[in-house]
Amino acid sequence: MVAFTFSGAAARFNEKRMLTAEEVNSIETAYLRLYLLSPATQPALKELLRRYVDSRLETYRRLPNMAAAEMEMAESKKIQEEVWNQAVTATRLSDSHPSAGLLLLPALNNMIDISTTRTMALRLHPPRIIYALLFGLGLICSLLAGFRMSSGQHRSWLHILGFTLLTVIIVYVMLDVEYPRAG
Repeated sequence: MVAFTFSGAAARFNEKRMLTAEEVNSIETAYLRLYLLSPATQPALKELLRRYVDSRLETYRRLPNMAAAEMEMAESKKIQEEVWNQAVTATRLSDSHPSAGLLLLPALNNMIDISTTRTMALRLHPPRIIYALLFGLGLICSLLAGFRMSSGQHRSWLHILGFTLLTVIIVYVMLDVEYPRAG
């Protein structure tokens, strides 16, 4: 059970890292495709994308305070809407590249989609019952080990401390991988 939970935490941690790279790539792609727009509309959209990146970074700086992060996510959402509306308008201008709408708008859509995917990945954790079962498992193992050691002539403090220390370290690392921003 410990291995299953630890493996799941490690997999979710790696998925979050991959989603971070994917979000960065999608924002970069959208930013580069702004060059297809009319030169007059590029500076405003580039500035909006910079604000968007700052807002996304601030969202993750505010974690694990979910209330503060939610407020910043709402700000990111507003900026997304502004970027989208301005980009749609800019792709219709006559001095924009003819394929600007076909290339820029899907990149912006991908940028918006990945932010939602990352938000959901932040909220994906094992049910609390799993942690309760792990705690119960640790207690039962301790009880059985203590029962077995009680029949001996002397106590092995090495085994007692070793078992305790290993259990605490494993649970700590598992929770730290599962909630990396909580510390």
